[in-house]
Amino acid sequence: MAYRHDPDLEFLKKISSSDLDGFVTTLTHDKDGVVRFTETLTHTAEYKRYYPDHAKYWELAAAELQGFGANTFITLFRGGKGVVYKEILCDVCDKLKVNYNKNAAAPLIEQNLIMKIVEDAVEKMSTEDVRQMAEEAGVANFASLSKDAALAAFIAVFRAGGFKSYQILVIVVNATLKALIGRGLGFVATGGMMRTASVLTGPVGWVITGLWTAFDIASPAYRVTIPAVIQIAALRQKSLVDAKA
Repeated sequence: MAYRHDPDLEFLKKISSSDLDGFVTTLTHDKDGVVRFTETLTHTAEYKRYYPDHAKYWELAAAELQGFGANTFITLFRGGKGVVYKEILCDVCDKLKVNYNKNAAAPLIEQNLIMKIVEDAVEKMSTEDVRQMAEEAGVANFASLSKDAALAAFIAVFRAGGFKSYQILVIVVNATLKALIGRGLGFVATGGMMRTASVLTGPVGWVITGLWTAFDIASPAYRVTIPAVIQIAALRQKSLVDAKA
């Protein structure tokens, strides 16, 4: 399938092959490491020639995602091209019942998606866990906050942007991907960035694993588009943080 020019995916041309590895693997292999029956990327000449130097065929990887996105819609006759990323992102958000504005920019919709994951997880967390999560995010006076107030403060820190927002996103995405596809991000930092992992991994994993069972039955395409979109969100934020470094 040919790549359909997409402003929301063009940033991938600047992503390293090592950072693209998880995204490409999600497109080509299932949770058990078996090549997906419906994928086409591994059959291309570029993949066979350059693998694992994914940066050399990022457009083909993007086209593969666009193709899987098209398979989640009734209308598939698009002249050999898939759907643009934002359409896939919105479809994933609808599937996960995310509250978002379709007219918003893709990065903001991605933020809403990540926060929906956090909010779902919080429902299964104790007040102390939520307060600890708020503490690790740098929320002031977290100990005196109620569960709802601590969550609201945590979300405010995330939406404010910057490195702390990126830290939260990476930890949540890493935990989510482990539940969805059995492996996390390849570029997760150690030390301070992972201090919150013990709080988020369990609850986030439980929520997403429960949801995943339903999606697994619904459509094979969602087995690709949901984790792929979550990875795109993380890669986009990493590229912004790297650009400021």
